[in-house]
Amino acid sequence: MSLTVSPQLLQDAQRGDVDDAAFVDCIRTSLPYGWQVVTSLIDELRDSGGEFADNQTPPPDETARGQLLRMMASDAMRAALENHFGVRLAFQNCHRVAVFRPGAERAYRQFITARAQILNQKPELVDC
Repeated sequence: MSLTVSPQLLQDAQRGDVDDAAFVDCIRTSLPYGWQVVTSLIDELRDSGGEFADNQTPPPDETARGQLLRMMASDAMRAALENHFGVRLAFQNCHRVAVFRPGAERAYRQFITARAQILNQKPELVDC
C-alpha cells in the first residue's frame, strides 16, 4: 500500500472532498523517507540559488527505496507536493529526484530528456 490513510481522510475521499493539506500530511507521515528527500532538496535549492537541486545518493535500504518510488510514481502525490512547495519535481532511476524552481523550464526540460536518462545510467543501477 502506498499510503496509510486515516479513516477521516478516507471518508472525505468517499464524499468527494479531499483537503490538499490533509493529503500532503498523509504523504508526509506515510512516506517519511521520500518526504525527507524532497524537503532536503527544497532546502538545498533555497540555499543554493540555483535552478534545481537533485539527489544522487541511493536510499539506505529497500524500505526507503520503496517509499521514494511510490511517492514519485504517483501523479497525484507529485502534483500535491509540487503545489504545496511551489516547485516542480522530476525523477530518474530509483533515487535521482530533482526539485526545480518555477521558471527553470530549460533545466527541467534538459533533465527529463532521453539523453539525460541514458547519461545517468550506471551498471550498479540496473536492478535498483
